[in-house]
Amino acid sequence: MKSRIPNPKSQIALAVTIYLLLVSFLGCEAFVRKFTRKSKKEDLHREEMVLAPQEYQKPKLSKEEEYRQYLLYWKSWQDELIESLAASRNHKKQLSCANEALSNLAQLRQLLNEEKQKKLDFYIDQLKELQAKITKDIYGRETSRNHYSAERIKMNILRLFSYPKIKDSLI
Repeated sequence: MKSRIPNPKSQIALAVTIYLLLVSFLGCEAFVRKFTRKSKKEDLHREEMVLAPQEYQKPKLSKEEEYRQYLLYWKSWQDELIESLAASRNHKKQLSCANEALSNLAQLRQLLNEEKQKKLDFYIDQLKELQAKITKDIYGRETSRNHYSAERIKMNILRLFSYPKIKDSLI
């Protein structure tokens, strides 16, 4: 009968392997956390966070600052419209630029006296006509004419309604 005498090298390798496994399992915090019970009392005492919405007031701007701001907004949207017409870009983009330019001109109009409002109404009507032409021109056949009209409207408004020329007409 053969006696089973284990090989000393394999015994050492087995002992080292078992030792390393025990150390890695017991030393691993995630392993320990995984098998420990969580107390139910902690969840009961947790306070719920309540978020209350706050309304922030717009900073009060002077009429001059407000006028300059709306003029700048209008100019940037008008430039975007001109650029989109020059590149024959997306029809929706052209319409949204025209809408934003119109809304900023309407805000600008409210800051002027009646005489200047009437003059600005002329250019607002021109921009509305341009918007109607862009709306009808789905296939982009009239983009060069529309581009020219948009540039002409921009030039006229900047010439007549820049702040130095209009500062005495603010309400």
